[in-house]
Amino acid sequence: MANNLSLRGLDALTLARIKSSARRRKLSVNRLIIETLREQYATGEQTFDDLDALAGAWSKSEAAQFAAAIAPFAEIDAGLWAAQSQAAYRVKPAARPAAKRRVRK
Repeated sequence: MANNLSLRGLDALTLARIKSSARRRKLSVNRLIIETLREQYATGEQTFDDLDALAGAWSKSEAAQFAAAIAPFAEIDAGLWAAQSQAAYRVKPAARPAAKRRVRK
């Protein structure tokens, strides 16, 4: 059996944002609200695909260790770039559309 819920006191700006989000996701407002409530209040273990839980959770020492660990990823290996031909990096101009021919009568 489907349960119903009524919302009272929802301001116009919030409703407009909900409707806009539903349009972007190609969902009905009802479906968007149901999915949002399920995600927020679902029972069991939740899975996240972001690092929000780590924000502000590291000590200065841990942050420094992490920065040191990822520093090599910022280095550019000149040997790899020299091995590639310069032509591989050139962008070809977009093709122009064919000109329309005028038919004489």
